Amino acid sequence: MDYSIIIPAFNEERWLSSTLRNLNETMGHLPGRGEVIVVDNNSTDRTSEIARRMGARLVFEPVNQISRARNAGALAASGKHLFFIDADTIAPRALLENALRALRTGRALGGGSTLVMDRPLGFVGRMGIFAWNTLSKMLRLAAGSFIFCRRDAFDDVGGFSEKVFAGEEIFFSLALKRWGKAHGLKFRILSSDPVITSARKLDWFGEFRLFSAAVLFLLFPAAIQNRDLCGIWYKRPKNSANVAQPDSLLTEPS
Repeated sequence: MDYSIIIPAFNEERWLSSTLRNLNETMGHLPGRGEVIVVDNNSTDRTSEIARRMGARLVFEPVNQISRARNAGALAASGKHLFFIDADTIAPRALLENALRALRTGRALGGGSTLVMDRPLGFVGRMGIFAWNTLSKMLRLAAGSFIFCRRDAFDDVGGFSEKVFAGEEIFFSLALKRWGKAHGLKFRILSSDPVITSARKLDWFGEFRLFSAAVLFLLFPAAIQNRDLCGIWYKRPKNSANVAQPDSLLTEPS
């Protein structure tokens, strides 16, 4: 395989089909041979059934941890280029094309993308996304919703840290940047065709809870090593099933 797209998935039956449908349509236009791997991270819903039905390779990771799910998918992957895309995320065709081109031409060892939400946000949400995108481009840090890299770079840095339950993409970005510096290659954040990801955490937990979590991790970074303190990544509120899936996640916007 030329590339492998890895999707960590924990109870993603409401979102996974849209992400896979978009990838199935997009990959037919990309150069080279690719595969999609869904890592069922100990789901209790129809995540595995949906992945099989839509033609993805299925891998099971019993320990409910995002880093382990990503690493399990990479271990099973046969592509020389790796993409990690969240189950509630749409990667535009142009973004995937640009990322593959950067990897194949040697202009980058990997990178990420700026992001947009799948629906309009309030003032606090808009400022949060603006702040992250600015920081991401300045410091060259990838958001977890979309990360790409060379397979040899992934192997050499040891994949995603399994010491943390959140923020693993930051440590991974830093490790890849060090690897790239030693090999004369750049870690790039692409911004011309942003990845589209869901605002469901805002709908589930609200701005105050998300802001409080951000402050906690900034003041006490060791908190990301405690699964219970990273609940917004692993727990779903009782009303999560009632959150409507926006039309923008049904297909890539034109």
